[in-house]
Amino acid sequence: MTARQDLLDHLGTGATTVCRAWLVQRKDGMAFGFTDHDQDLAFDGQAFRAATGMTAKAVQQTTGLSVDNTEAIGALSDVSVTEDDLFSGRFDAAEVRSWLVNWADVDQRIEQFRGNFGEVIRAGGAFRVELRGLTDRLNQPRGRAYQAGCAAVLGDRACGFDLGTAGYRSEGALVGVDPMGRLRIAADMALADHWFERGRLTVLSGRAAGLVQMVKADRAIGHDRMIELWQGFGTQIAIGDQLRLEAGCDRRAETCRSKFANFANFRGFPHIPGEDWLASYPVSARANDGGSLSGGAHG
Repeated sequence: MTARQDLLDHLGTGATTVCRAWLVQRKDGMAFGFTDHDQDLAFDGQAFRAATGMTAKAVQQTTGLSVDNTEAIGALSDVSVTEDDLFSGRFDAAEVRSWLVNWADVDQRIEQFRGNFGEVIRAGGAFRVELRGLTDRLNQPRGRAYQAGCAAVLGDRACGFDLGTAGYRSEGALVGVDPMGRLRIAADMALADHWFERGRLTVLSGRAAGLVQMVKADRAIGHDRMIELWQGFGTQIAIGDQLRLEAGCDRRAETCRSKFANFANFRGFPHIPGEDWLASYPVSARANDGGSLSGGAHG
């Protein structure tokens, strides 16, 4: 008999010993097990801790391609889910699995839900998180869009550019933070201002290790870089923490050609007419022969 059928038979007795168990696995590989039972459980090599304050509402399950969803609520704890981890995005899009388990015989269980973390709300020492089912991914747009800018992400498979190439990545220590929150990094690279704008800043050591943010502004100060981020790290970084800067791309064809010498992999349509062309009309002062729309008269 299967574990599922065993549990169904147990439920059919009318006197049940069941509870719920959740497994949350972050993108960095860290896994956390929770249960609403009053004692810890363990199966499949994972411990599921009780007394964590973790509870969940009933799962809304449907047939077809409708999205299954539910909600989890829990208390913030230094030994499980911390406010710093939630605020800094470590749990963003974490994978979630949920089982109905016979706590008297954990081999009897049914997986009821599998999906990912959605919106997370933190308030009053607790968190509330939306859980999105697997079919939610079908709501996400797929395919290429006709646009002038490149649709690839710098360094991904479609782009093909190696960000490890000399001159496009720099590592150094944080040496200061100015009153406006800009970071001064000892990056020993003589590169022009704005080189790292739209690029990524990754924390390599310290309390915020592994966190990534996008660079809003970048300028050189001697051999250092003064970096402004679009959004601060949820966890404080300290002087001396090691950081890595990666060059940024504004997705323009000219940037792809001149900065990265990668135009063969450009994933945009730089010659597509702009929106002003849609509103264009004949003008008697110039030729209207279907020639170039970007310049003056066709010659």
